Amino acid sequence: MRLLVTGGAGFIGSTYVRDLLDGRYAGSPQDVRVTVLDALTYAGSLAGLPVGDPRLTFVEGDVCDARLLADLLPGHDAVVHFAAESHVDRSLENAAPFVMTNVVGTQTLLEACRHAGVERVVHVSTDEVYGSIPYGSWTEETPLAPNSPYSASKAASDLFARAYWRTHKVAVSVTRCCNNYGPYQFVEKVIPLFVTNLIDGGDVPLYGDGHHVREWLHVADHCRAIHLVLTQGRAGEVYNIGGGTELTNLQLTERLLELCGAGWERVRRVPDRKAHDERYSLDSTKIRQELGFEPEISFEQGIAAVVDWYRENRRWWQKGRGRQSSPGRDGGSEPDGIVPVPERPTAEHRA
Repeated sequence: MRLLVTGGAGFIGSTYVRDLLDGRYAGSPQDVRVTVLDALTYAGSLAGLPVGDPRLTFVEGDVCDARLLADLLPGHDAVVHFAAESHVDRSLENAAPFVMTNVVGTQTLLEACRHAGVERVVHVSTDEVYGSIPYGSWTEETPLAPNSPYSASKAASDLFARAYWRTHKVAVSVTRCCNNYGPYQFVEKVIPLFVTNLIDGGDVPLYGDGHHVREWLHVADHCRAIHLVLTQGRAGEVYNIGGGTELTNLQLTERLLELCGAGWERVRRVPDRKAHDERYSLDSTKIRQELGFEPEISFEQGIAAVVDWYRENRRWWQKGRGRQSSPGRDGGSEPDGIVPVPERPTAEHRA
């Protein structure tokens, strides 16, 4: 089996590649070969990839590059599409890179898959395409109602996936996951941002009164669900992937303070985000009943391990801080941070 992973040097994509090559997914063929395509912009890093594995080929390039995709895709059996701009706050400052990568990049990839005759595609999306829900949970039939340029660009890419399935019979499935956490997550996201600030003795910025609710899932569980969709899911279908742990941002902050041995005096209130979604919650009945997916890592266990990982990997995240203000394409599709974006150039960077 030959598999192309776009955005495979990002947080979620690199987790998927590592776990796949480590044989952690049931039914994975022993002869799997993986090609990672990543632009290696500010949120991409080879540090999370097993670059010495002979089964892994890395290609630095842009998912919007149709000529590159036409050369690269033939011979691959399947594609898992992670590559995306994913940070909400950045999209509020400059939406153009999100439209380019998330919409044009996805359409370019699907067109290349169509011409190359790729047998299977999984498009990795986000729960943010549904908007905000005051109570209950979204099903896959819930109408899309995105509220930020980021989520609007992901909703558009989801619709292109549907259109290529309906029009061209490209065997694509869409996954929509809740907030992810885990090792190697870029430092602009809320958990690594708060943890690394606290480790360094700094303050943490909390939007408003912290009442906004997010659902959380460990990245390893998310990637296992993605592989189930790739190998057992139905083409043309959407699969919600929820973790079942809902926390207000205030509750999340409290847990991180406790794990880092810090007090509330380290919390700095900042003005709320524009059109800040109140609550996310996914109904994951479909993937649980059809594919047998169940999260294996409890939030309590997972978040404690993540805090320990950042304590032990200071060199990695300090390098990430140096790249934080640079524009570019993210290597994964993980939603939602809580920190306002620092000042940065507005010109788009293309690798």
